[in-house]
Amino acid sequence: MIASIEKTEAGYTARFDRHYIFPVTEVWSWLTENDKLSQWFPELRVKDLREGGSLIFDMPSGTAITMEITDFTPHAVLEFTWGADLVRFELSPEQQGCHLVLIERLGKVTGHTAKDLAGWQVCLEVISSLMEGKSLESRDDEWKKWYEKYQLLLQAYLTAE
Repeated sequence: MIASIEKTEAGYTARFDRHYIFPVTEVWSWLTENDKLSQWFPELRVKDLREGGSLIFDMPSGTAITMEITDFTPHAVLEFTWGADLVRFELSPEQQGCHLVLIERLGKVTGHTAKDLAGWQVCLEVISSLMEGKSLESRDDEWKKWYEKYQLLLQAYLTAE
């Protein structure tokens, strides 16, 4: 399911909603434990898991970016800076597993936004596959498919800027 995009006073909000058959504790572990995190987002790692703590994004150039954790509630909320934007994961239990909401707060929509949203889309698919003991055949093919969809979705926002 494609993310919803909403114009806000501060910019834009992209929202992904997923329902998993796994409990909150299992899904949380995929977001916060480096051995699992590296399987779906190899460039990202937790350095200090707490509000005011940080995640590290390893760049292909060999440098690293520190991203501050701005909101944190164990097994419920993980929010961190993403450049000038914010990324927030929210987990809540459901009768048959858990509900995950991924929100990216964007100051503005740029030519790079569709790439990021397609990336998050694939990340969520990979997490689901890994929890089910499966793998995606080609992350690149999935990303390309979603990138085209997000480019189309964001065209109206790009022309409005």
